[in-house]
Amino acid sequence: MATNLFERYEGGERAVLVQLAIDDSETSDDPREFEELVRSAGGNPVALVTGHRRTPKAKYFVGEGKLDEIRATKDLHEAELVVFNHPLTPSQERNLERELKCRVIARTGLILDIFAQRARTHEGKLQVELAQLKHMSTRLIRGWTHLERQKGGIGLRGPGETQLETDRRLLRARIRTIEARLDKVRSQRAQSRRSRQRAEIPLVSLVGYTNAGKSTLFNQFTQATVYAADQLFATLDPTVRRVDIDYLGPVMLADTVGFIADLPHMLVEAFKATLEETLNATLLLHVIDVAAEQRDYLEAEVESVLQDIGAADIPQLLVYNKVDLLDQPPRILRDGNGVPLAVYLSARDGLGMELLAEALRERLQENIFAGDVQVTPSDARLRASLYEAGAVQKEVFADDGGSILTIRLPQKDWQRLQHKH
Repeated sequence: MATNLFERYEGGERAVLVQLAIDDSETSDDPREFEELVRSAGGNPVALVTGHRRTPKAKYFVGEGKLDEIRATKDLHEAELVVFNHPLTPSQERNLERELKCRVIARTGLILDIFAQRARTHEGKLQVELAQLKHMSTRLIRGWTHLERQKGGIGLRGPGETQLETDRRLLRARIRTIEARLDKVRSQRAQSRRSRQRAEIPLVSLVGYTNAGKSTLFNQFTQATVYAADQLFATLDPTVRRVDIDYLGPVMLADTVGFIADLPHMLVEAFKATLEETLNATLLLHVIDVAAEQRDYLEAEVESVLQDIGAADIPQLLVYNKVDLLDQPPRILRDGNGVPLAVYLSARDGLGMELLAEALRERLQENIFAGDVQVTPSDARLRASLYEAGAVQKEVFADDGGSILTIRLPQKDWQRLQHKH
């Protein structure tokens, strides 16, 4: 059934959205997220076509009757684009474009387009291009059906291979080049990470469903200026900032790309370098939109992606954001032992930031010893070892020849030095 749900506005390609309820499908049933994806890509959603199928049809994904309905809706609104909230095979895309006389893209192509617009750093652009090329390589034949066989004649005599084969070869070469560059980026990132680890600075990585408010929280907590907007995939490139937390010391905070349901596997692979900040975190801050209608579903989707990338076992602190929308006060939720499990706050209004710092301090101090230690002249070897480990932040000398050291080092190293000396 076609419905005209969306207000029309100037700018962007007019798009008809198609979302069917498919039996056994895991795709989100919320059409508003689908609409927001299209808007994030710069499209103008003018109508939504819905329906139900047991299984997709091999030729058009939809049945003949639904195809007629989509065509009529497209003609009525003079749409230039039809977007399916489902994966389509290359042949289904070609068949639909031939019947509808307009461009047809699937959910994967839509997300790739958004990623291409949002990537800002050289690394982000490389990762997007890699994902696009892998996607394109399965659909290359669409633009070259007239050249499937090499023809003779001026300008068409090739080096013993068809134009299609040439393009596939060039694509493969470009993919190899980008993968080599990304390997270099990963090695540089690993070197930077080793420097942090030598300094024993904990890495806290923000994760969460797209548009949950991660970048707004990041900006509030670090006073940085990371791009934050009320749109999907506002952040694609990882940003890492140092934050000093009272009575704990320095912490590295990383903002990462938002997760989404049915994220194409090629994107998970292509963005593995970006997600490395998540994989190597000491603690994950799982940011959740507390006011979202499908909160439990979105939370489960993030956990699923964390499982896919191998980050499911990293300790988490839940951050329930946007409490201002529910008129709830900021607070910390603790377990039976008093350990912080979740923080309720409003990143936009800056409410509860001190509670987040408190929870981080308590969770991270489990692994860090920070405090004052009194040493006597007979503890000279312990004092020297602490200096050698770079753990001494301040030293105040006493009249008796001893001193008070303000130290900060991993709990395991402190226990080892105490046992040794």
